[in-house]
Amino acid sequence: MSVRNRFGTAAAIALMTTIGAVLLSACGPENSGSGSTTAPTGAAPGSAAPGTAAPGAASGSGSPAPGGKEVNGTSAANHLTISTGTRTVAMNGTTVDFGTVVRDLAWSPDGKKAAFVNGDGDLVLANPDGTGKVTLAKNPGGETWSHPTWLHATTDPGVTDVPGALARFDAIVFASSKGGALKLEKVPTKTPGATPEVLTPHNSEGGSDTMPQPPQTGNTWANAGGHRGEIAYANTPANEVYIYDDYIRPATRDLGKGSQPALSPDGEQLVFVRSVNGHDHLFTRSTQFDRKAEKDLTPSATTDYTEPTWSPDGRTIAARTPDGVSTLPADGSAPPAQVSTVKGLPAYRP
Repeated sequence: MSVRNRFGTAAAIALMTTIGAVLLSACGPENSGSGSTTAPTGAAPGSAAPGTAAPGAASGSGSPAPGGKEVNGTSAANHLTISTGTRTVAMNGTTVDFGTVVRDLAWSPDGKKAAFVNGDGDLVLANPDGTGKVTLAKNPGGETWSHPTWLHATTDPGVTDVPGALARFDAIVFASSKGGALKLEKVPTKTPGATPEVLTPHNSEGGSDTMPQPPQTGNTWANAGGHRGEIAYANTPANEVYIYDDYIRPATRDLGKGSQPALSPDGEQLVFVRSVNGHDHLFTRSTQFDRKAEKDLTPSATTDYTEPTWSPDGRTIAARTPDGVSTLPADGSAPPAQVSTVKGLPAYRP
């Protein structure tokens, strides 16, 4: 079974029904950012659509499933969140209604903002409780946007920052598909309504035998990590994973066969997906030039592990499976364990 192609689709996956009816008080996630509530279209300010909870309200249940597995699987302690393509996002042991469809949710480096693609295909920012929504970029139509990631960079210790030098890294990079053509686009986080620009990974030296120019088309599934604006991404036609870094000068490196890459918080490790014996496995490898050894974290896989993400401390990897979400140690010291029956995209909130 090959890695699922999530581009060009807008699958909305409903949360599984929990056993018994459990009443929850309306509360948002801990450490929510501030911001005014954005009412659904046609509703009065601060109100919810008929029959729905207001944005930020808890919905669903975190009660145990048969066998002791957590139906939700998220908590304030583990930082795990799951977006399901519906209005609700699983987090902090409950589900929070964002008041709009949430696809491919990603968190800012400080955990105070969420970026996602809404039901209209636009790129949206919001507070963790679903309030304060801002349309960062409006989809022009005819395109499918997916998998945003928060590009960022910081100065090295002891280095004085040149004013504005790092501003170009304060941006969202996302995948765009139009007429079957895949590309990466970039939009600044501080300029709502800006027109996205195409991000073209390349090498400053113009290509060489040791570092040739990477493919200019077919790029998708970007994921930012580290502190130097690094981006890992996949090239679909080549089935290759690349890492792009233009902190000092543009440089792109091919890291091998795979898809759906994710960089560790420190940028030193990469996890990605590769098909082995009919199932999608998780592999890790160093991002260093002289370290090419790979490790299969799921050598005995009997199911598909896709869409991996790192915990904030870099010790745990969460991945999507056909049955929900599983986690495993990043060093491969233990096999994956299912932590949630919620079927969606896992992401860790810093």
